[in-house]
Amino acid sequence: MVLAWYGHLKFEEWKWFSKLGLVSIILISWGIALFEYMFQVPANRIGFEGKGGPFTLVQLKVIQEVITLIVFALFTLLVFKTETFRINHLYSFVFLILAVYFMFKK
Repeated sequence: MVLAWYGHLKFEEWKWFSKLGLVSIILISWGIALFEYMFQVPANRIGFEGKGGPFTLVQLKVIQEVITLIVFALFTLLVFKTETFRINHLYSFVFLILAVYFMFKK
């Protein structure tokens, strides 16, 4: 979802995309999101304990949020070179890891 939500901000650098209007950008983003959902929805169905998987609904959401934040951080650093990784970002990731730990702790 990171690419669908934020990738269009980079489109302006590409000549063809810079001429597109908001509706076109929304449709392109929806197309990207559809592709990403084609992986996310089956993963949730397979992983959910109500469908035979090992995870509760809350655990699935925490996993998804942590993955999204990690992907977003990498995407931001690699695609948008204007951002910098600071020590408070590292602290935030440590707390995310702790959140996952406590979510799975019995």
